[in-house]
Parts: sequence; C-alpha cells; structure tokens
Amino acid sequence: MIAVFLEHHEGELQKGALGVLAKAAQLGDEVAGVVLGSGVKDLAARAGRFGAAKVFVADDPALEAPLPQPRVDALAQLVHEQDVDTILFAVSVLSADVAAGLAARLDAGLNWDLVDLASDNGNLVGKRPALEDTVYVDVGWTGETRLAMFRPGTFDPVETGGEAEVIDLSPQFVDFSTQATMLEQAHAESEGPSIEDADVIVAGGRGLGSPENFSLVEALAKALGGAVAATRAVVDAGWYPYATQVGQTGKTVSPKLYIACGISGAIQHKVGMQGSGVVIAINKDPNAPIFEYADLGVVGDLNEIVPKLTQLVEQRK
Repeated sequence: MIAVFLEHHEGELQKGALGVLAKAAQLGDEVAGVVLGSGVKDLAARAGRFGAAKVFVADDPALEAPLPQPRVDALAQLVHEQDVDTILFAVSVLSADVAAGLAARLDAGLNWDLVDLASDNGNLVGKRPALEDTVYVDVGWTGETRLAMFRPGTFDPVETGGEAEVIDLSPQFVDFSTQATMLEQAHAESEGPSIEDADVIVAGGRGLGSPENFSLVEALAKALGGAVAATRAVVDAGWYPYATQVGQTGKTVSPKLYIACGISGAIQHKVGMQGSGVVIAINKDPNAPIFEYADLGVVGDLNEIVPKLTQLVEQRK
C-alpha cells in the first residue's frame, strides 16, 4: 500500500500534499493518507475527496507541535503494523526532517526532488531532474520500504470525490522523541497568496536596480491579486526574503501567469518557474536568455513599463 504524509497547517491540509495524494491515486493501487497531529480527526475525512481509500489518523497531544521525531515514531509504527511499503512526501521543512528521520529509522531508501512517479510492471519508478535540470533520470529503490519526496508545485490537487475509511492509530513514542519542546512558532507577515498557491506571480530580479524598486513589483502583484517572487541573486543580496525565492535552490511554482521583471533568465531560475502557464518578461536587454522561453517579451525600462501596466490593470478593475 502507498501512504501519503498529509501535512496540515491552521486546520487545512496542504496543497502540495494533496497534489501528491491525487497523483498516487492515479497509479491504480490502494492509496492511504496519513494525518498526524492533535485535534485533526476532522481533517481526515477531506482526504477521501482527493483519492485516499483510507486515512490513518494519529490524534495525540505529543503531535500538536510541528516537530519531526514524534511523527517518525508514528510513521515507523504504521509501516510495521499495516501493509504499507511506500510513503510519499511533498517537500517542506517539516516533511524533509520527517522523511530523513524515517529513512534512518527504517534503513530505507529515500529518493528526493522527484517530479513524477509511475508504475512499471508493478515496480514504482520515480523521475528526477539532473545536471542542473537539463535532463531527467529514472530512479528506483532496492529495499522493501520506499520513501519519496516531491518538488513543490509538481502536482495539482484533483478532487475525484469519494469517501475514505478513517482508521485510528495509537502511536508509541520513544523517549528521545518527546524531549524537544517548541517554545515559539513565528510566521512571516505577508499579504495575498503564497507563491506556491498563487495563480499570478510577479517576480523581480537584479534588473530592478535596488530593493526599494520592489515596490513596483508589489504594486503590480497587488493589482493582479497575485504574489511577489524573487531570484536567488536578489535574495542573496538581502533585497527580499528567502521564502519568495524561485529557482533551483528556491521554490518551484506553476502559476497561470508569471511576470518576470528585470530577470535575466538563467537556467537556475528557469527550472523553478518553467511550469507556468504564460510567461511575460520585461527586460531592457534584448538578448536576455529569458526571452527565449517567454511567451511575451517587452524590451524596455521596467521603471516606466511596470507602473504603466499597474495603472492599466487598476483602470480595468
């Protein structure tokens, strides 16, 4: 059986995890969701709409804080007690910790950074980018317990209807797993959707000239109801938060519309946004690589173009 770790936050199952669940359900085998937390039984039933035949729920105060080790205990117990041979994760800070700890606990193989999963004559085959995302390679597992982690934004949640059988788990925690205590959980202040969930993203690069000019990008994103993203160079320079970084060492996004302002379009950035529906590039350099894969290119001074574009959008609204 394939199980999918369903991460949740503020009473909602995360989009990335539901996307992985929907993909797993397409493989044809019985798929189960796993919900771990405190006061989370109501979340379990929702997983059935995305293809889960069963949902294992561990509802315990020890799982209230988003700490990895108690979740490793619960998942390891699930593998030992149920007919689960594969556990899939959508990448996040928490799931990366959990998957690594579970791999060590079970002496299991963990394939990460996957962008697809298929069944080949009963064998699971993952696909991951290599050589700076210029090629794709097939990967597999040599052991019985298979762990896999997928890039963010790889799969969209697809509701198929249906109900899941909810099965309660009573995890047993080892001593060291409950020694850590979360004292505080900080949240970045932001307006609008996150870049992982946004249908529209307006991204800024070094071509903006200064961090102050990100106000131009923010104004356009607000007018379009979208989110603001940034390149690695901008983040490394301290112009914008790392949470907004798109690219090979940042996040992978797949909005319907991606507007790149002052972004040259290096391969490291391309791999993070190449799944976008429509790409619009604004750059004063007509030879910028981003024009090679943009659907629409505007050559000119973004300091003039972006404010006018924002004004036009607001007028249309």
